[in-house]
Amino acid sequence: MPFSTNAFSLDWSITELHYQFGKLKQPFLQQQQVDTSIVTFQHINGWRYGNNFLFFDTLMPHQGKMDYYGEYYGSLSLSKLTGVDLALGPIKDIGLLMGVNWAPTPGVLKYLPGLRISWDFPGFTFLNADITSYIDYSDRAVKENNSFMIDINGQYPFKLFKANFSIEGHAEYIGERRNQFGQVHAWFFSQIQVRYDIGELLLKKSKKVFVGTEWQYWSHKLGSNVEENVAQALLVWRM
Repeated sequence: MPFSTNAFSLDWSITELHYQFGKLKQPFLQQQQVDTSIVTFQHINGWRYGNNFLFFDTLMPHQGKMDYYGEYYGSLSLSKLTGVDLALGPIKDIGLLMGVNWAPTPGVLKYLPGLRISWDFPGFTFLNADITSYIDYSDRAVKENNSFMIDINGQYPFKLFKANFSIEGHAEYIGERRNQFGQVHAWFFSQIQVRYDIGELLLKKSKKVFVGTEWQYWSHKLGSNVEENVAQALLVWRM
């Protein structure tokens, strides 16, 4: 048997709590822009045949009701599963990917099966291109037809004046679809963090506490006509 108990044990894991603050738009409330705090639980781990990534957001508009949103992605390396080296040029590996997007309050549920291409570019801790379906299993009131997603995600650490920084995050494109009210626009959405490892200065421990900013850009936010371009304050505690 190719799988054993040891095969499913974790090789590594990273768990973080994020706090973000910025003025965010609410596209279905006359584009009202309000001060918003977001607390995010984020976890990633790696094991013999792949890795898992998940996050769960608690959004707290300072004028309005709290909202919740989460995503999970699990990937399996085809090189590790088959024993065949699939590296070719800048491509490091190809994997199978399964994602779930969940927003409990409106009843949104999406499944995202697809492929992951892992790239080997100098300086990057990781750089992936994910190509998936975007299959809707939402409640009837918010149900849409199916579409597709392309997502680029990565992390690039660097030093500046002997201090440790990183640029990390993702950018996604989700294709157009329709719901009971008509067209849902295709959107482009990016969340790019610039982090400074302030734990080295405050605690004499690296990779524990980070400060910085998260730049959030939406074209057609949540499929609406709203555009958003905002920098948010960012605090990260790595557990």
